[in-house]
Amino acid sequence: MRIAFLGTGRMGTELALQLLGAGHELVAWNRTRERTRIVEKGGARVVDAPEEAVQGADVVVTSLFGPAAVREVVTGPGLIPEDVTWVDTTTVSPADADEFAGAVASYVAAPVVGTLGPARTGMLGVYVGSADADRRAQVADLVAPWADPDRLVQVGSGREAATGKLLANLALAVSAQGLKEALALGAACGVSDEATLDMLGSTGLAFIAGMKGPFVRGERSTEGGDFTVDAIAKDARLMLDTVADTGEDEDLPALHAALDSLEGQQKADRGEHDFSAMFVHDGPGDQPSS
Repeated sequence: MRIAFLGTGRMGTELALQLLGAGHELVAWNRTRERTRIVEKGGARVVDAPEEAVQGADVVVTSLFGPAAVREVVTGPGLIPEDVTWVDTTTVSPADADEFAGAVASYVAAPVVGTLGPARTGMLGVYVGSADADRRAQVADLVAPWADPDRLVQVGSGREAATGKLLANLALAVSAQGLKEALALGAACGVSDEATLDMLGSTGLAFIAGMKGPFVRGERSTEGGDFTVDAIAKDARLMLDTVADTGEDEDLPALHAALDSLEGQQKADRGEHDFSAMFVHDGPGDQPSS
């Protein structure tokens, strides 16, 4: 297929490379052209405008920062050619997904669950959501190169796909806050970070402790990490706005605590760091680490 790929940030680059490896022809665009360098080296043709990228495309894939970018680049200017399938991997809210499906009949939500490591090995979770069963099945085949076969899930709407992605990232954010507090408790009890990580191995925090342990130990720098503070903070705000828009009383207090920690890192100019910065570095107003 000839695929227009819009958005080659950290995750978008990995998804585009998987499609190139599967033999597709890619025409890539990114707002910052420097970020297309890797996919260009991998065989993609790079263009200067999204309108140029979609000309003659069989499929348009977007991997943008959030719903505002989708509106600016795609739905606002009416970018998607008629009858061309639009595959959106962007993390958006269920209401956003409804809006995009209403604006573009060929819209298929395909948010991914996972970080750069699983993306590079083709083992991401992927939700593929559309009311059009045939189009949904075609997209499931298209995204298979980056998906764990056991975690490639087709659902009946973009709203359901968006919900699945937000739930996954809520679990990640709240678990990260739990790890931050576990490390603080361990330090208060005179236990080293390494010992705390070991003790967490038999708890519900084992996954996040194992995934982010190298950052805690100083084996990896948070600079240039897998999933940025800015990205997960943006997703947390989508979750909170989604609940607020329903008028329900529940306010997701654990997620608020995680967002407070993330915003502390943003105020410390670590927005582009891996989100493990929230338990590796102090934020403004925090007490120095022991």
